[in-house]
This record gives sequence, C-alpha cells and structure tokens, in this order.
Amino acid sequence: MPTAETLKRFINRVESNAHDKACEEFYTETSTMQENQAPPRVGRAAHVAAEQAIMAGVKSMTSTCVKPVFVNGDHVVIRWIFHFELPNGMAIHMEELAYQRWEGEQIAEETFFYDPAQRTPK
Repeated sequence: MPTAETLKRFINRVESNAHDKACEEFYTETSTMQENQAPPRVGRAAHVAAEQAIMAGVKSMTSTCVKPVFVNGDHVVIRWIFHFELPNGMAIHMEELAYQRWEGEQIAEETFFYDPAQRTPK
C-alpha cells in the first residue's frame, strides 16, 4: 500500500510532465500498463519507452490530477486531465481514470479508462 507521501510524489512527478521519470521511479520492473481493453504493455522499460515516444511527438503538454484520489489498500484510482499541443497546431484534450494496484511503494498494474474518441486532434 502506498503512503500518502509516495502518492503525492507520484502525482507531482506526473504533473511536472516527467511521465517517463514517473515510470522509472514508481513502477515495478515487471509492471503492466493497459489502455482500455488493449493488450497490456509489460515491463518498466516498455512504459518508459512509450511515454518518451508520446512526449517526443508533442510540442507541449499539461497533466493535471483531479482530486480526490481514491485509495483502498493497495488499489488507487486517479482522475487525470491531459492537454497536448501538437507540432501542427492541433490539440488533444483527454480525461481518464487510472486504476492502479500497488505493491508496497510501487505500481504493479495500471489500467487506463477513457473515451478513445478524445485522442482525435482538434
């Protein structure tokens, strides 16, 4: 079960848009990360690479945690709002829920739930 301080540090890291660093610091070596019902990515290195690819493809981004964060033992639910400015001047605005299972102070499993239509640039 993560401590309140660990959750605060995790949220701060994501809100600073250091998503790849958050993966390095807060996910287990063999963690899984799943987008809606897609097959999960497996392993911290895969998560870091995926986040770096996203960050490399945008001009800027903002990441905001919408509180409260729900914690029940090893399970955490966080509501996120992400805004991506693309190099072509278009933008993507997404809202998602992240459902996490923690092992101690690290995330072992995470599933994101969002409407995929939000990924269409406007």
